Amino acid sequence: IFYSPFLIATGASPSIPNIEGLNEVEYLTSTSALQLKQLPKRLTVIGSGYIAMELGQMFHHLGSEVTLMQRSPRVLKAYDPEISEAITKAITEQGISLITNATFNKVEMPNGTKLVHITVNGENMVVEADEILVATGRKPNIEKLNLELAGVKIGSHGEVIVDEYLQTSNPRVYAAGDVTMGPQFVYVAAYEGGLVADNIFGSLKRKLDLTVVPGVTFTTPSIATVGLTEEQAKAKGYEVKTSVLPLNAVPRAIVNRETTGVFKLVADAQSGKVLGVHIVAENAGDVIYSATLSVKFGLTVNDLRETLAPYLTMSEGIKLAALTFDKDVSKLSCCAG
Repeated sequence: IFYSPFLIATGASPSIPNIEGLNEVEYLTSTSALQLKQLPKRLTVIGSGYIAMELGQMFHHLGSEVTLMQRSPRVLKAYDPEISEAITKAITEQGISLITNATFNKVEMPNGTKLVHITVNGENMVVEADEILVATGRKPNIEKLNLELAGVKIGSHGEVIVDEYLQTSNPRVYAAGDVTMGPQFVYVAAYEGGLVADNIFGSLKRKLDLTVVPGVTFTTPSIATVGLTEEQAKAKGYEVKTSVLPLNAVPRAIVNRETTGVFKLVADAQSGKVLGVHIVAENAGDVIYSATLSVKFGLTVNDLRETLAPYLTMSEGIKLAALTFDKDVSKLSCCAG
């Protein structure tokens, strides 16, 4: 008897927090927010991850009064602090309200206006909104699959557990994409789907490798990261050295008159190997691919210093950040790198 293999690729959907009264009011998710026919005058966003920030800023640009609220003390808490600080400065300068360290008490709508009751640093507050967007993460879509009957193990967050070949605890069942709660990017899901196809039909036994995954948040300015943060590198036992280059030291940013941002390099202090690159800047997503190659192929800070970078491009910021390890780039001439 031949049993066909199965692939679970059911994705993920918005995860809704347990806040009193939230389910009694009509709230938006990342899907329904994009289906609105009318622009809300006041939009309150619960959450401040990349989805919250992208959609919140989009509605701000369209003309809504936007308030971002979150439980953690800073936005993008998994990123380096310099990245959080740079994007916080940018969005607040643009006029978006940001509330951190919030405890969500309840949500109600007594007279047609939605009210979010929160506590911030011991002080009770009420935020009024015409619409509430909930963007507090995503959860795997497994509810109706009855995976336990198939002997497929599930993790503590509802994710399908897979091995390095994307095989589940049932050897005839594979899983790929957001349902495994790996990096939630379309290119990661596509890569995993191709890997599963090769392993099922080509018997290639390809192993999953997500050690170097670039990520981009499409805010203004955009955020792009690849590799380890400073904290992650230290946790892995590296002796770390870092370089932090403010965007006002990058000629392209000066010409654009958009100098709120940062380039940060994380390197191994012993070998000089580049472990991570983190950027807040216009076109950061276009720059991050070269950084991805640097991390993937083990280039060193010295390699970056000695490689020519085209003047008056944002990608020049990577070389300038490499020079910043032991030079004050603000004192260099425009082409002295």
